[in-house]
Amino acid sequence: MNFSRLFRTEDGKNYILTFVLVSMLFLLWGTCNGMIDVMDKHFQDFLHLSKSQSAWVQFAHYLGYLLMALPASWLARKLGYKGAIISGLLLVSLGGFWFIPATSISAFWAFLLGVCLIAMGLTVLETVANPYTTVLGPKQFAATRINFAQSFNGIGWIFGPIIGGIFFYSSEGAEVAQQQLYIPYLVVAIVVLVMAIIFYFANVPDLNTEDEYHLSDSSESVSKASIWSHPHFTGAVVAQFFYVAAQAGIFSFFINYIIEELPSISASLSKSWLFLDRSEFRDGGYFINEKGATFLLGTVGFPLFLIGRASGAVILRKLKAYRVLGTYALVNVFLCGIVVLKLAWFSVAALFLSFLFMSIMFPTIFALGIYGFGVHAKKASGFIVMAIIGGAIMPKIMGYLGDSYNMSVGFIMPLICFAIISTYGFLWSKLSKTDSNVDISKIKSH
Repeated sequence: MNFSRLFRTEDGKNYILTFVLVSMLFLLWGTCNGMIDVMDKHFQDFLHLSKSQSAWVQFAHYLGYLLMALPASWLARKLGYKGAIISGLLLVSLGGFWFIPATSISAFWAFLLGVCLIAMGLTVLETVANPYTTVLGPKQFAATRINFAQSFNGIGWIFGPIIGGIFFYSSEGAEVAQQQLYIPYLVVAIVVLVMAIIFYFANVPDLNTEDEYHLSDSSESVSKASIWSHPHFTGAVVAQFFYVAAQAGIFSFFINYIIEELPSISASLSKSWLFLDRSEFRDGGYFINEKGATFLLGTVGFPLFLIGRASGAVILRKLKAYRVLGTYALVNVFLCGIVVLKLAWFSVAALFLSFLFMSIMFPTIFALGIYGFGVHAKKASGFIVMAIIGGAIMPKIMGYLGDSYNMSVGFIMPLICFAIISTYGFLWSKLSKTDSNVDISKIKSH
């Protein structure tokens, strides 16, 4: 298939350049989110926090999404896609610059405020960019485009832990690392300002899909005029809540799991270039340390996540999106079960594979949730993004299980989340009242 066909609308216009520019936003928030996931362990070491207490970093991050989701939706409707994107970039930049005084203050609350401010800016970008990718070309490739754009997000997830590992951990100790915590955020703040200028001069037209549910038709009943009257949307809000909960929990406590649950490695491997300075001798054996766990997250976990996003974009061109979602989530239920059972290296392999199979869930749930809403997709997008608050609440439960039992038991939380997501995926055709033989990635363009 001609790749450019993905971005050419019926009037002959090609939006591939706009798509590439918007995809850079996915790269941005992937990098910022990836840095957050390695910050937890730093504060555990520096402030001597428990796993549950360190989850306040995730809480602050996702609280920003909760606070800004509906205002972001309002901005998108009032300012259009372009104005909202620029507003979001400026807010991210403000949060990045705040890390300079936060480092001087050196209090937990100051860093949490910075995390929250950046998240508020990212909320605007996600609220706008996710639905925007679905309208930059034929409707039948909407799920493909959003998953392809999310592949850039996956690249950011790889860069984030690498950057975080450099500045958040130091061989000289947590005190030294604390003093350089602001550096990557200062760089983000400057880069984001440049991006805002680029978007100001770029061609970012305000496009919308067809209103298939007639939400704007005044002749329709009040119930049909409400997005909440459509179960495929309300189900997406619930599914997204539990997906982000599962993702945040797995990403946040990955380092804890590797340090505490990973079996010992051989002495020769610990002295190899791969794990030299990334392992330590304790309890009579060689085990991977914080740097090693961060290294594995960035070189194995997130690359699998990226591969899943990229391959998912291809798979969604061939198969029904809701069935792919249901199947992938069901596989992750099984994988999390293996982690809970503590089957040594089998559990470790299952953990890494969970990155691959969770990869397509966020964008696919998003595309399924706003399906057929036309201009009202902006409003629906705000509520789906608000559901990201699941990442603030549920990881604290996972951290509590890790503190009370062990990190393997903690994976009961994402297991339950993936079971709920799988149920939504397999029920989507009934919830949307769309013929089960009709695939959202195969509907002819309007």
